[in-house]
Amino acid sequence: MTKLHVIVEGTVFTTDKELLVKHSEYFRALFQSGMRESSQEEIQLRNLGAMGFLITLRILDGERPLLSCEEILEAAECAAFLQVELLMKHLVNLIDSDNCLVMYEAAATCGLLNLFHEAALYIRDIYELLEKEIQSLPKDLIQYIDSLTPSTFVAVGAHTPTIEFLEDASRTICYLNEKDNQWLSLGCIPETASTFLAGVTTLNNKVFIVGGARGANKKVVERSFCYDADNHTWSEFASPHQLRYEVTLVGHEGYLYAFGGEYERVPVSFVEKYSLSSQIWTFGKELPQPMAGPPAAKAMGRIFVSLWKPQETTVVYEYDTDKDDLISISSIKRPQSYGHCMVGHRDNLYIMRNGPSDDFLRCTIENFNLSTQQWTTLSGQYVNSKGALFTAVIRGDTVFTLNRVMTLLYNIGACTWKPIKEKCGFNKGGSMHTFFLRLPTKTKLIASKLYKNPHQSFL
Repeated sequence: MTKLHVIVEGTVFTTDKELLVKHSEYFRALFQSGMRESSQEEIQLRNLGAMGFLITLRILDGERPLLSCEEILEAAECAAFLQVELLMKHLVNLIDSDNCLVMYEAAATCGLLNLFHEAALYIRDIYELLEKEIQSLPKDLIQYIDSLTPSTFVAVGAHTPTIEFLEDASRTICYLNEKDNQWLSLGCIPETASTFLAGVTTLNNKVFIVGGARGANKKVVERSFCYDADNHTWSEFASPHQLRYEVTLVGHEGYLYAFGGEYERVPVSFVEKYSLSSQIWTFGKELPQPMAGPPAAKAMGRIFVSLWKPQETTVVYEYDTDKDDLISISSIKRPQSYGHCMVGHRDNLYIMRNGPSDDFLRCTIENFNLSTQQWTTLSGQYVNSKGALFTAVIRGDTVFTLNRVMTLLYNIGACTWKPIKEKCGFNKGGSMHTFFLRLPTKTKLIASKLYKNPHQSFL
């Protein structure tokens, strides 16, 4: 390691020169310029805060600290001046309802375009909660937020492939019009697509469907499909090397990750990732054990997978996307109970587990905090009628759950999920896939015009 002394606001930081060159465009240009400063062992940075530079060094050392509003402002200044991509990504991953306005204004001031856009999207999704605060923003910042499309709750039931002349009007993907409290159709999924035991996820405002099964013998479906919400079109894309159903699919930073699953009734441990840019599947580090439908979630810009171990133990792993490696994070042991669903919110993972003696109607929610590495059991039990809890997805601080009877919304508190609102249910049989999409007005108009012909596949 080549040591470098950096002076910021009178504070001397001793750090690794190669580390700064690798991650900061500013230092890379400085030390490759051939100027006098490029050979010095000590440099001084002006117009930056010492606290912001310390945060930058912590991020480069692999930490993921939570930041106060004051720290966010200094970190944004450092991210912009030093051009540190890792710090910019960390700020995006920290956006929440408490700091989104600070992030937004800081990004606008410092010219951090991605942070600016992501903070604006977050604000747009919780507009009603922040309406008074939003009105105090500069006019151009308000106009940008207003120009964005908010997230919409979307669902599709479990459907197997059909034959064109046996049209099935129930094979629709639908969105919840929250204002009018009704589900509206976006049209049918393609005839050869299966959402039954399929991996379904979203990325870049697209829905991806991988695997799935048909028939009582669970014959694997070999084709994969993508729905583009911006253009209201369906297309096909390559399937993983290992065909499977009950695969868990996660979309993250330009890749799809496929975890586990079953093939010919045998659980598999394969992990594959698909690059949206190269359109190629590659194998990653296998799961430590075969498992069908392992729970998975994203939090703080990281992917987590939950597996079961003998003697009533649920183990949480992080999938390191840079190294394609699995790292055991923590485990929890509960009598006659395992984790069946997992969602992420801020620096928390929430795992829904069954009650004693395979009681799936009354579930318990465990919270694992990534910062403190501590487990907490949320107070009370949560009714899981028709598997509603296992459909949980989160927008802002609100959890959406769904069954045929109702859409139940919870507010995430410190020690509980508090029911806050009921909407109409999704009257489709079987299990359901739920997610959020940003549906442009033109997409909704096209879908409504085609509603009388819901069997159009748009392929």
